[in-house]
Amino acid sequence: MSDISELVEIMARLRDPRAGCPWDLEQDFQSIAPYTIEEAYEVADAIARGEMSDLCEELGDLLFQVVYHTQLAQEQGAFALDQVIAGICRKLVSRHPHVFAQEDIADAKAQALAWDAHKAREKAAKGLGDASILADIPIGLPALTRAAKLGRRASKTGFDWPDAQGPRDKISEELDELDREIAVGDKQRMHAEVGDLLFAVVNLCRHHELDPEAALRDSNGRFQRRFEYVEHALASEGSSAGEASLERMDALWEQAKQLGR
Repeated sequence: MSDISELVEIMARLRDPRAGCPWDLEQDFQSIAPYTIEEAYEVADAIARGEMSDLCEELGDLLFQVVYHTQLAQEQGAFALDQVIAGICRKLVSRHPHVFAQEDIADAKAQALAWDAHKAREKAAKGLGDASILADIPIGLPALTRAAKLGRRASKTGFDWPDAQGPRDKISEELDELDREIAVGDKQRMHAEVGDLLFAVVNLCRHHELDPEAALRDSNGRFQRRFEYVEHALASEGSSAGEASLERMDALWEQAKQLGR
């Protein structure tokens, strides 16, 4: 049975200056970071598809990313894997006193508030107590996910609409503003208004406790399945998406929607 020490040894061999892999030896934090993000998405994809064997494999790939970054850090004398593990263990124990100590937490909502309070104390201990409450939301997150986090964090200060009608009205307002900029033809202003519109949609999702990233990911999947149905149907008729009329493709699209329901 393999354990993480074997994976650590493999990683060290790959980065061995004399006998390692040429490609791995060229990598650094910046070049590996996109692969780390990609592997996290592949984990999410396996979960969405309910494929446990794929999930097992993708979790291994993601774990390798953790070991990879740790190897790079160790080479610089920054930290080692045992410090990474010790750090997350300390954090989980300190943020769950209702599990590991005697503190009482009534429900999941109370735990979320307690978690935020623990994070605030940790920031204060690091001298970051005066920083913006938005400062630690990573810029590298997917835009929809980051927008949702920004909105949630700001709402905790009371900066929010009282109900879901507020962001719904904001969507209409932003659409009107976008239409005006489209009429003018100012690409820079259109860019800004599209961003504001998307941000308003994210806020509407937040008020209805919907995950905008997951919602769009599911819509992407539906679009792909329906378009592939159109392609296959056209192929059975001896045609293709590049040859068929828009009317025919629309009709097949509606068929795909009905079958999907």
